[in-house]
Amino acid sequence: MTWTAPEVTRTGGSLVAGEREMLEGFLAWQRSTLLHKCAGLTGEQLAGRTVPPSDLSLLGLLRHLAKVERIWFRERFAGERVERLYDTAGSKAADFAEPDPDHAAEDYARLVEECRLADAAVAGASLDDTCTHDGEVHSLRLIYFHMITEYARHLGHADLLRERLDGVTGG
Repeated sequence: MTWTAPEVTRTGGSLVAGEREMLEGFLAWQRSTLLHKCAGLTGEQLAGRTVPPSDLSLLGLLRHLAKVERIWFRERFAGERVERLYDTAGSKAADFAEPDPDHAAEDYARLVEECRLADAAVAGASLDDTCTHDGEVHSLRLIYFHMITEYARHLGHADLLRERLDGVTGG
């Protein structure tokens, strides 16, 4: 049986909430929009590189964003000792370069779980709390902004990839 990405309900947030709730809501919307872009596609379709010569695929984006969630929220901010995802043989681009359609369900579930774990890692923190990476201090507020823009940039890629796969646009 071929696995197919499930339908998702996109979550959103208030447009008049306080800063923390608004940042959490915008990130939740970005996350669920990526999953929405994958809905109804098989592992083979998700792994498809539809915009040559680019190595980008929807599955690669799922893998990449799971890695970025883990790095920024859990490893850097919360200081958890976690293994890096998809960095094999020193390749930082392995998340994009090696998507395997046979592991699509696992990669999809990993992103969903990394988002849950990321939220848990920062649940008790203030937006003003900081971490230091490469000698630079980052607030949790900045990390939320970074993650929202990271997703937004890749959602543009996801739009193009999905349209090339099956003509679905928008949303």
